[in-house]
Amino acid sequence: MASAFFSAFIFLFSLKLSHVMCAPNCGPIVANDTDRIEFALNLEFLEAEFFLYGALGEGLDSIAPYLAEGGPTPIGAKKANLDHLVRRIIEEFGYQEVGHLRAIFTRIGGIHRPLLDLSRHTFAKVFDEAVGFKLSPPFDPYLNTLNYLLASYVIPYVGLVGYVGTIPNLSNKNSLSLVASLLGVESGQDAVIRTLLYERAKETVEPYDITVAHFTNKISSLRNKLGMCGIKDEGLIVPLFLGAENRTDSNILSADPNSLSYARTPPEILRIVYGSGSEYVPGGFFPKGGNGNIARSFLEKA
Repeated sequence: MASAFFSAFIFLFSLKLSHVMCAPNCGPIVANDTDRIEFALNLEFLEAEFFLYGALGEGLDSIAPYLAEGGPTPIGAKKANLDHLVRRIIEEFGYQEVGHLRAIFTRIGGIHRPLLDLSRHTFAKVFDEAVGFKLSPPFDPYLNTLNYLLASYVIPYVGLVGYVGTIPNLSNKNSLSLVASLLGVESGQDAVIRTLLYERAKETVEPYDITVAHFTNKISSLRNKLGMCGIKDEGLIVPLFLGAENRTDSNILSADPNSLSYARTPPEILRIVYGSGSEYVPGGFFPKGGNGNIARSFLEKA
């Protein structure tokens, strides 16, 4: 009996492990327009809460609680110690994300806000993983303006490339119009964050003796590693062979050899925001996984 139980345990463990270790899915998934756009709400919730809390010290529950659809309050989010300029920018970004949520809810429908972990611990884990060792003291995204901008570098770009990957798979004109409009603003947000960081690219982030540019390169490398589908993410300063027309090492806008935006699929995005490298294993910013039919379908198969 004990032997049979042990064999069953090994089989189930191997089955679970196979979800993490199997070859990644880099191709398109089968889904309708509604499910694809509702999937994006997971990222919109993440951005809205991070920006609103960072600028105002309060989130969606204070600004537009009905959009949360009764979902749980984020863990660990707090007001950041920002300078006046960046606080105004981040506040605007937060309100823009509220608008994005409302637009999707109005035209497509909504999902319950998933449980989000925006704590210092979660960001510290991301930055430790990116640089390859434990930072001391642990990275705190809310400590000052520079730290918050670096933490912001972690989030919006994932939504941007997700929208780029979504558009070619939409069939309805209204869906295409909505996602194109969302992508325009998401791209602008990412460009502003990257520009603000590029101005300080060679500055050392205290007390780590690591430059801003090096942090961005490491974060981008981590996202490529977790996404498991090649280079679709680049830091602020790159080798010439990755720069625009191979003539510059500046990389304010991350793009492919033809200066076109990279695209990611929902499985790639989940691997990154879960921090697990697997769409089947939640964690990171989504400790209980994302919501909506696409995200839940992977969890049900885990």
